[in-house]
Amino acid sequence: MEKILRVGILRETRNPPDRRVPLTPPQIIALQENYPGVEFFVQPSDYRSYSNEEYEYLNIPLTEDLRNCDILMGVKEVDRRTFIAGKTYLFFAHVAKKQPHNHDMFREMVDRKLTFIDYEYLKTEEGERVVAFGHYAGIVGAYNGLRARGLKTNKFKLKPAYQCRDLDEMWAGLRLIELNPGLKILVTGSGRVAGGAVETLNIANIVQVSSDDYLTRDFEVPVFCQIGSEQYVLHKKGLKYDFSHFAGNPGEYESVFLPYAKVTDILITGHYWDPHSPYFFSKEDMKKPDFRISVIADISCDINGPIPSTMRATTISDPFYGYNPYLETEEPVFARPSNITVMSIDNLPGELPREASMDFGKQLMNSVLPDLFTGKESPMMEKATILKDGNLTSRFTYLNDYLYGSAE
Repeated sequence: MEKILRVGILRETRNPPDRRVPLTPPQIIALQENYPGVEFFVQPSDYRSYSNEEYEYLNIPLTEDLRNCDILMGVKEVDRRTFIAGKTYLFFAHVAKKQPHNHDMFREMVDRKLTFIDYEYLKTEEGERVVAFGHYAGIVGAYNGLRARGLKTNKFKLKPAYQCRDLDEMWAGLRLIELNPGLKILVTGSGRVAGGAVETLNIANIVQVSSDDYLTRDFEVPVFCQIGSEQYVLHKKGLKYDFSHFAGNPGEYESVFLPYAKVTDILITGHYWDPHSPYFFSKEDMKKPDFRISVIADISCDINGPIPSTMRATTISDPFYGYNPYLETEEPVFARPSNITVMSIDNLPGELPREASMDFGKQLMNSVLPDLFTGKESPMMEKATILKDGNLTSRFTYLNDYLYGSAE
């Protein structure tokens, strides 16, 4: 008799609560039809965007106890007190960059001898991620940047994205706003996040222009420009830009971003940043009279990273704060006109949890679950496995000092 594989869908335990799910109820039904040897069980949740009733209606079992499951799937970091020893987990752990705030969780995962596959490192042979929420992070992040501009200037008001019934309602409100002629918006990055941000700006009927025109011309309509790393970094010794070289040797490059800061009103960040990469600009740059940026929607949200005003992550319920560039401190949002408004929510797709979950589940079904459910040997899965029975795998042995050192 073929062994039954039992899969548990975890209740999200991160605080503040995240309303997303890795698989929607209809997706679970489709998977059960395609993989009759797989059974699903769902932990009940009072705040999940797909209600308990939606799972029950489709006869998907709800249960607190997932100890009989072989594989446990969530979205964000898991409360370390809830880990079940010896199981296989899939979620976004945010430990591979040695994040201090997840140190204790990671130690517990080792102590419980877990096998852990991190969604973030499921990639094609070319290095492209196969499952991500980045597109929706970009969509909502750009929307929040425009919303901040409206509140800061008192010109228009947009409903918070999480209060919209769905993406259609969010888009409908966005189409009604009027932006000042000549407003300039800059999007950094060229991946999923930046693509989502551009989608939002297109919905708002903002005209896209080239980087040359953006830097040198004034416009009678609101415009935006999208730039990749080739336009904001330069090799220190003048070598011709090559992305592969930059990705492998970010410390050899310096920032040439400042000309953009002198002509930009709203900065929307969708780039990937390596800790060894140059900062976009400095705190001293932000004090200069020709530093024009007044709103920063930092979707990338690297704390104390390339954007000096990103001092902490904000939340969906409290998305903005003011940054006083002269005092280099956080202040209440909109306290002074001269302050820079910062949006640095680190779980932006949670504002549109149903659409984001549906999109994420599709990616899992297409690229990950066929190998996971059939037990097929998968180099992609192997490369994304950080722990095997509580031991660091060969690709992640560099985490040994983080794991067994202090949390600092």
